[in-house]
Amino acid sequence: MTENNEKQARLDLLKSYVKRLSTGEELESVRKDFVENFSDVEAIEIAQAEQALISGGVPVSEVQKLCDVHSALFHGKTKEERIANAEAAVNAGGPGITALDIANGKAAAADGKAAKEAAKAKAFGMALLAGHPVKTLKDENKEIQARIDAARKALETGDERAARTGLAAVRVAATHYAWKGDLIYPLLKTKYGVSGPSDVMWGVDDEIRDEMGRLAKAEVCDEAWKQAVAAVLTRAEEMIYKENNILTPICVQYFSDSEWALISKELLAYDPVAGERKALPEAEAASQAAVEERGSQNNKNERIELGKEGHLTVREIAALLNTIPGEISFVDENDINRYFNAGDKLFKRPQMALDREVYSCHPPKVEQMARAIISELRAGTKDKVSVPMVKAGKKVIVNYMAVRDKDGYVGTLEFVQEVPDFPMQ
Repeated sequence: MTENNEKQARLDLLKSYVKRLSTGEELESVRKDFVENFSDVEAIEIAQAEQALISGGVPVSEVQKLCDVHSALFHGKTKEERIANAEAAVNAGGPGITALDIANGKAAAADGKAAKEAAKAKAFGMALLAGHPVKTLKDENKEIQARIDAARKALETGDERAARTGLAAVRVAATHYAWKGDLIYPLLKTKYGVSGPSDVMWGVDDEIRDEMGRLAKAEVCDEAWKQAVAAVLTRAEEMIYKENNILTPICVQYFSDSEWALISKELLAYDPVAGERKALPEAEAASQAAVEERGSQNNKNERIELGKEGHLTVREIAALLNTIPGEISFVDENDINRYFNAGDKLFKRPQMALDREVYSCHPPKVEQMARAIISELRAGTKDKVSVPMVKAGKKVIVNYMAVRDKDGYVGTLEFVQEVPDFPMQ
């Protein structure tokens, strides 16, 4: 059997296991067949199996619904877990040997196969570098896990106040999910064609965050509430497993050093979950390189004619737009992000999202709404859509406006402005 045929056979088998779970078969029954056919599984294979099911017509919502069960199937069988076990064995066996040694193939482990796999796994080397997004992912997951453990203990005491406090502490995961959704999922999907995490895990992140928010607002802490809290804590814990053993290894496989550096810079805009935020030393150079790649090194003092309305230099246009009190985003007629004004934002607008399709920047449940709004603006059935909401405790109105000229639709302007008051429906 050729290598390609073998890979396809493995993918078909994995697909069949995930599909069996999706149709309601018991986990242990499927796991038995899985163990007989697989000694280990690559992270990318899991993502591809879910991706193939969606491409084959299985609704995203169905795959999403059983995402936790799917990953439970692979516990203990991913190569990443075997590597982690090798790392632990080496560190236990001799002082001074680090994960970076293992990643570079300098250390031997009792399990020779695992040591070879470790040589290929750059994730462990990255996890040692201050400011590296892989280290941030792992450190934040350790913090979230500790809070989950504390919340479970509080829940077991039966003390309502302690249970609420424990749940509130775990809600820090929302910030972790936010930057992952802004910086990781879209890059995997748009540049590397790995849409499984974006289509499935992103939606699960939102479900966990929303469920925690709902439970935090609940007035009654009865038995049903406690069961719901326990369930959402389990889902959050399962997401930690998926990130460490599926998502991170996939990212390590694809992302370049400059992309990691740029992500580390973008991360500075997000509240820290564990420790201080710190960008990689090469982050600023990566950011500047991205600007230059977009061909933005125009003569800042050259005047651009704007018809009878006048003429402005690039420098003046940039300063003018950055002075307007509000968050400005422009999406061109082909639905590509082309501009975000500068300044602190309630709605994060990473530099990495520029020149990327706008829909890739939204989780699955929001993507359909974004498509509907832009479709109406493009068609001319609406010129403006206003959405009032509360974001980070501030009341804002998000206005989506069609941008047109004499020749027709040019793009969509999103303008976010804080308002003193408005009625909430």
